[in-house]
Amino acid sequence: MNLSQLRPAKGSRKAARRVGRGPGSGRQKTSGRGHKGQLAGAGYSRTRGTEGGQMPLHRRIPKRGFTNIFRTAYAEVNLDRLARLEEAEITPEVLAAAGIVKKSVRIKVLGRGDVSGPKTVHAHKFSAAAAKKIEAAGGQAVVIG
Repeated sequence: MNLSQLRPAKGSRKAARRVGRGPGSGRQKTSGRGHKGQLAGAGYSRTRGTEGGQMPLHRRIPKRGFTNIFRTAYAEVNLDRLARLEEAEITPEVLAAAGIVKKSVRIKVLGRGDVSGPKTVHAHKFSAAAAKKIEAAGGQAVVIG
């Protein structure tokens, strides 16, 4: 077998229907588009959410709440994830290298799990429980900028 012998599975590929090819084809004249109307013209593309005169769903549903566009997002990391790391000093770069967070994100350490041994953890924020557990294990919770 080689690349030149590869073929799609039988019946998986189907030829496009050719419309407007005379009365014998069954798809003649209006070519399946009916007479006149919005859908019949060339170049028509249906916009998302259009319901043909009925009020679209996204406008019928009540809007609630408030979205703060100035919100600061944090990547949340729990202590049980940090406990698996071998390093004594954990920085955002170490977390990014381990694949726990993406590069250049703000990090908040949360208190689920326990820390094994003294670790110095550098993060942008700590929950009270996380900071308490890190310091109880003999480590240090260092707040970055």
